[in-house]
Amino acid sequence: MILRSIGRRLPLYALPFVIWSCNRQSESGNLAGSQPEAANETHVSAATQAAPAPAADDPSALRERAKLLFKPLPDSMESSARPLTPEKIALGRQLYYEKRLSKSQQLSCNSCHDLSARGSDVRARGTGQFSEGHRGQFGGRNSPTSYNAALHVAQFWDGRAADVEEQAKGPVLNPVEMALPDAATAVKVLKSVPGYTPLFAAAFPGDADPITFDNMAIAIGAFERKLVTKDRFDKFLGGELTALSHDEQRGLAAFMDVGCVACHSGPGVGGGMFQKLGLLKPYPTTDLGRFEATKSEADKFFFKVPSLRNVASTGPYFHDGSKKTLHEAVATMAEYQTAKGQLSGAEVESIVLFLNALTGDIPADYVREPTPLPGSPSTPKADAS
Repeated sequence: MILRSIGRRLPLYALPFVIWSCNRQSESGNLAGSQPEAANETHVSAATQAAPAPAADDPSALRERAKLLFKPLPDSMESSARPLTPEKIALGRQLYYEKRLSKSQQLSCNSCHDLSARGSDVRARGTGQFSEGHRGQFGGRNSPTSYNAALHVAQFWDGRAADVEEQAKGPVLNPVEMALPDAATAVKVLKSVPGYTPLFAAAFPGDADPITFDNMAIAIGAFERKLVTKDRFDKFLGGELTALSHDEQRGLAAFMDVGCVACHSGPGVGGGMFQKLGLLKPYPTTDLGRFEATKSEADKFFFKVPSLRNVASTGPYFHDGSKKTLHEAVATMAEYQTAKGQLSGAEVESIVLFLNALTGDIPADYVREPTPLPGSPSTPKADAS
């Protein structure tokens, strides 16, 4: 996770710059069909408010202001192109925890996106900045949470996958992560486990040969599309004014006043756009961001703006995992991304109080780990090489 923001509440003459900087994704554009509903309109609405900001001492007015920028989380993040069914979700849950989809048979989706830890990699908190994959290798970017991820404009920090279904394919075949050599090997594994045959048949009843690599990813995506963590901020937006404490309401006001909302808005409180890291001054990184996916010069140092839902529980922060505490992350983003720059300790503390209120409820029954399906004599053995 990373706090991306580019402005503060500016006088009216400065608004065109705010609108331009908020809505500029990159010259290569947004990924078709994956923009969260009305995300750009939300950014424009935020920038074009000329009325004075109501104080946090008026909860009703604060809520009205917040409603222009944010939306409550939906019950699920469905795709019209891929309707959800109970059968797809049940299969996807099984596959999300399936360690035989890794070469060593020690890693699953849940290893780097632990659903009991709000979708983050608890191992990275103790071992360093990144997730540990096959043969103890480490990737070059921090693993984001899988909760609420289907809301995002795209997947991965550089947006190279259009949706959670496409994203699910990547780690399985990545030699640093789960390290299967090819899609055919994944299919061989799945077909060798007798229990998967009826699950795939039920999830994809129209397919003559339902156990495919694409269907594996579609099922995992179906499961992830209901990984929603509603929190007290949703209740506040819905009209329960006491859902946030007085201090948290003041933190929300500070979050908006400093300009964090220029990029962190919508239902995910982020996740809806790409933005340059180091907008006000160069950020110390050698990672070229979205350029790695598009090869467009205009995309250098652009990254997907992450959602701040559950941010207090999903450190370390930023694509490089360089910040261990939320206080550090808030202060750094203000310095590099906002026109205000340096924040006082009190301002940082106030914003952090609000961000803690974005810690949502884990759907414990939905994410409960299923019993692994028994293999067969033809199931490939673990390979640690």
